[in-house]
Amino acid sequence: MTDALPGLDPAESAPAAPPRRAAGYEIEDELRAAGAIHIAGVDEVGRGAWAGPVVVCAAVTAFGPPPELPGRGERTVRLTDSKLLGPAQREAFAAILPGWLTCHAYGESGPEEIDEAGMTEALRRAACRALEALPLRPDVVLLDGAHDFLGRPWRVRCEIKADQRSVSVAAASVLAKVHRDRLMAEIGEEHPAYGFAANAGYPSPVHQRALGETGPTPHHRLSWSYLDDLPQWRHLRKHRDPLAGSGQMTLL
Repeated sequence: MTDALPGLDPAESAPAAPPRRAAGYEIEDELRAAGAIHIAGVDEVGRGAWAGPVVVCAAVTAFGPPPELPGRGERTVRLTDSKLLGPAQREAFAAILPGWLTCHAYGESGPEEIDEAGMTEALRRAACRALEALPLRPDVVLLDGAHDFLGRPWRVRCEIKADQRSVSVAAASVLAKVHRDRLMAEIGEEHPAYGFAANAGYPSPVHQRALGETGPTPHHRLSWSYLDDLPQWRHLRKHRDPLAGSGQMTLL
């Protein structure tokens, strides 16, 4: 197979199709027609949280009919972006998907790595860890969105709303979300005042109130600007020095 797979160059990508509630194989079929065999759908969760890691899942399908859940009456619930599913539906899909997929794997970057390297680099590292943990090397990586944060040596196809259009990315979206939610619930047992089981590290009122009263935990991202609004904890804020090179941190 050559490098000339359609859409690998973002500049050549066709306009995104209107979003829909059930994912299909339209993108994967185009890539397969160009010679790709193993296509890894990749999605992340936790990018905008104040606490916890950013988690990436890479999922490879065998191109069988996607799993469905029983819905109301004779309706079925079809696989799609995790944000369009309720918590019980996500959990139910997460129980089915590992046995249905050819393979899947997770990668993550924790708060210290996010503070040290920045979110874009931390996300790239987490995605690389997920892809490298797969038992096979994908011919193409399918990313949700317009930005290729992976780069070489991975062959990447970016697609807007891929989590609603691609079965591979939808599966990765659901698994990443459920995996991280469970992880944050475990962290929440150590720090019950922050409500991590309910807010997953995002800035809910309970979370913000606990931050103001007791300050950040070891699981918080200390380079984020929310600390500027907490005078008693502002001294903990970390700043990357752009002149000092990657990974250099200062406390201001």
